Amino acid sequence: MLARSITAFPQACPGTLAYEPKLDGFRCLAVLTGDHTVRLQSRRGARLNDAFPEVAAAIAAHVPPHTVLDGEIVCWAPTGRLDFGALQRRNTAGHRQAALLARSAPCHYAAFDLLRGDGLDVRDRPLSVRRAMLEELFAALPSAGVLALGMHTRQEDTARGWYASMHVAGVEGLVIKPVGSRYQGGVRGWMKLKYRSSAEAVAGGFTGPARRPETLLLGRFDEQGRLRVVGRTTRLGGRAAAEIAPLLTPALGAHPWPVPLPPGWAGGPYGRRDPIAYTRIRPELVVEILADTARDKGRHRHPVRLLRPRPDLDPAHVAGPDDAVA
Repeated sequence: MLARSITAFPQACPGTLAYEPKLDGFRCLAVLTGDHTVRLQSRRGARLNDAFPEVAAAIAAHVPPHTVLDGEIVCWAPTGRLDFGALQRRNTAGHRQAALLARSAPCHYAAFDLLRGDGLDVRDRPLSVRRAMLEELFAALPSAGVLALGMHTRQEDTARGWYASMHVAGVEGLVIKPVGSRYQGGVRGWMKLKYRSSAEAVAGGFTGPARRPETLLLGRFDEQGRLRVVGRTTRLGGRAAAEIAPLLTPALGAHPWPVPLPPGWAGGPYGRRDPIAYTRIRPELVVEILADTARDKGRHRHPVRLLRPRPDLDPAHVAGPDDAVA
């Protein structure tokens, strides 16, 4: 089941909506057959057993047969923040290396829904019933381990507290679900409310034509004064492109970034390997952006929204962490 994006808390009668933290991880169906065979399946149908053997082993050891769970595979960094980059590395590490990492830095599976329990398909039952069954299942599991029950509340005040505070740990926001809803695969019957905050960045390049730039490539200065790529904007609208174009000055001499940008340097879909063709500009213009919490080593994983140019700000003062990006 999928979720559609919203920009504010929905209005509803008290107790009719359930709120859950939107964890920054790999969405995963965990299917356990009668002979305790486990299949971890990504949202796109890929098998994840080899990448996360500790999760498969924990489900085989502790979950009753004929069970199907929906949840999120997550990795916590030593800093206490969710580390999506570590998940990506695990997913491409190969079977042997993943098995070693499973022992030294295990990932966790946070279950938030039940599709099959007690040998019965329960997708047509209301979320409130499925959640009660899921809680009963997890009550019999070890309290400290690879498997965890996802957080869940029907109290909007509690959810607002989560929304305001959990972003510091890399939680992306909230998933909001009608308590009476059935589980419908492929249907966007849930809602997702992402936490976003404004920040400054330096424009270091653009894609598209000079008279109507399509996106901006953004950077921040590290402690050594080097401008590091941290992301790119979403596609600019006509008014924004017309406003920003006269403020961009082509770089005629040295520039800190190569052309094209190597794959992954400015975010984009995971697994994409296409370099980014762009025009370099003098890193003089500061822009204000709106970004979500999804970051990897200081880089915005998702495109950010341009709010406005800030020619009044000094680009030298727009600094980021010293590990901003490669």
